[in-house]
Amino acid sequence: MDAISNKVLSELFSHGVRWLSNLGRARAERKQQSINALRKVIIASRQTAVYIRQLNDTGEIDHSTESNLAVLWTELGFALEDLQLNKLAKRCQITGKHWSNPQHFTNEFLDKADISLNKMEKMAKLILLDVQR
Repeated sequence: MDAISNKVLSELFSHGVRWLSNLGRARAERKQQSINALRKVIIASRQTAVYIRQLNDTGEIDHSTESNLAVLWTELGFALEDLQLNKLAKRCQITGKHWSNPQHFTNEFLDKADISLNKMEKMAKLILLDVQR
C-alpha cells in the first residue's frame, strides 16, 4: 500500500472510532433521559395522589394546583414521546388534558384510557427496571 492509502485507512479508522464513541455517549445520554422522565412520572403520580387526597379531605378545588398538574403531566407526555415511550406518553397527555379540563373526556373514555395513577406508576417502574439493566 502506498502512503495515501495508509493515510485514508487511518482517517477512516479514526472516524469510525469517534463515531462509535459518540454513539456510546448518545446511548448513555438517552438512557439517562429515559430514567429521569420515568422517575418524574412516579413523582407526578405521587404529587397528584396527594392533591386528590387533599381534595377529598377538604372538598376545595385548587385551580393553581390543577394548572400545575396539567402542565406537569403534559410536559411528561412530550418528554416520553421524544424518548419513544409512546404508551405511557399518551396516558400522560390524557392526564394533562384531564387536569386542564375535567369535562373534556367522558368517563367511558377515561376508563378505557386507564390513566389511573397506580397504573402509570406501575408502567413507569417496569420500564425503569428495563432501562436500568
